Amino acid sequence: MSQDLPILKKGSFYYLKDSPTNLILEDRTKRGLTVREQNMDENYHVLADKGMIHDMDGIGHWVPIRWYYSKNDYDRAVSHAEKMEKKYTELRELTCPDDSD
Repeated sequence: MSQDLPILKKGSFYYLKDSPTNLILEDRTKRGLTVREQNMDENYHVLADKGMIHDMDGIGHWVPIRWYYSKNDYDRAVSHAEKMEKKYTELRELTCPDDSD
């Protein structure tokens, strides 16, 4: 499926892929998570595949796995990808500081 599509842009935490009908932004931190529903993402207002993760209290949370942007929304998809990359990079630096000092 989407794993066979050409990659337009790649970051440490995302792939932006070119499908025949859409640009698909995949969150690499969610790979392996089963898609349980597909609906409009409330933040980006595009169709998104979502899965369920559970916190330590067993409460389920819907999280987006990939977003489907129209072909003419390349700049918007890249902007979203760069925000995601920045967020996860900052989180990694906060939770996994470099111990070399």
